[in-house]
Amino acid sequence: MEYKDYYKILGVDRKSSDADLKHAYRRLARKYHPDVSKEANAENKFKDVQEAYEVLKDKEKRSAYDQLGADWRSGQEFRPPPGWGENTQFHSAGGFDEEDLGGYSDFFSNLFGRARGGGAQQRGFHGFQQRGADQHAKVLVSLDEAFRGTTRTFQLQMPEMDATGNMQPRLKTLKVNIPAGAASGQQLRLTGQGGQGMGGAPAGDLYLEIEVQSHPYFSLQGSDVYLTLPVTPWEAALGAEMKVPTLGGLVDLKLAPGASAGQKLRLKGRGMPGKPAGDQYAVIQIQTPPAENTEQRELYEKMSQIMPFNPRKEWMR
Repeated sequence: MEYKDYYKILGVDRKSSDADLKHAYRRLARKYHPDVSKEANAENKFKDVQEAYEVLKDKEKRSAYDQLGADWRSGQEFRPPPGWGENTQFHSAGGFDEEDLGGYSDFFSNLFGRARGGGAQQRGFHGFQQRGADQHAKVLVSLDEAFRGTTRTFQLQMPEMDATGNMQPRLKTLKVNIPAGAASGQQLRLTGQGGQGMGGAPAGDLYLEIEVQSHPYFSLQGSDVYLTLPVTPWEAALGAEMKVPTLGGLVDLKLAPGASAGQKLRLKGRGMPGKPAGDQYAVIQIQTPPAENTEQRELYEKMSQIMPFNPRKEWMR
């Protein structure tokens, strides 16, 4: 069974008023009426418009339809969610007899028609229960926050049914614990913090997707942390001891003589927390100081004489 997007069929959005719906319906009904329209497939389009308006003009039907969520697209394979099943009984005059359903699609009939084999009972909306829709949102955290863990308080607009049966946005404030070692793409599930349920059914869940922001010094590869480590030519040649930043603070690092550009020095367990914890890699970058005065230029010239070195000699073979 294919899902039908009634809002798309009428060319309106989900916040449209009754007047907007009526205006859209009348315009499209005139456009696709089989007696006057020359549009291709006008009769089927006319039926779709009638069906969409039949649902959206009725507060109860519209509210129930909205509970299916906004993630569906027209033409997608669809199965009614739990609560709409064959054994669900309804007792509202808003239902339809089997003979009334002949002009409607299977999608409409399965949601709003008589329960198959249900005798005289009809599908309406009093007594109907439907779990609330799951909601999804992103939460941005810095790399330092992801490393240490943090608590975030933020606000989201969530759909909620008002006293008249219409879905309205409601501002919800949430306080969330971000665990140490959180990674981009990781989802936190907040049970019962999603869309409101109907008929006393439970609310849906809220899924928060973590996005770790970039850092001026560090980068991530999985749970490993990478840092570009600038060193002078003499530190690379002679070796040196220095302080190196990590997400957990400064640590001592010993650079062996003869270090080369691009060489990676591993700081075990200094990456993101976890089981096991990641490592940090300091990637050597040799920076040459500029010759800004006569004395400095003379020093470089003397080095070139005392230490003749051609890094391109392999090209000459």
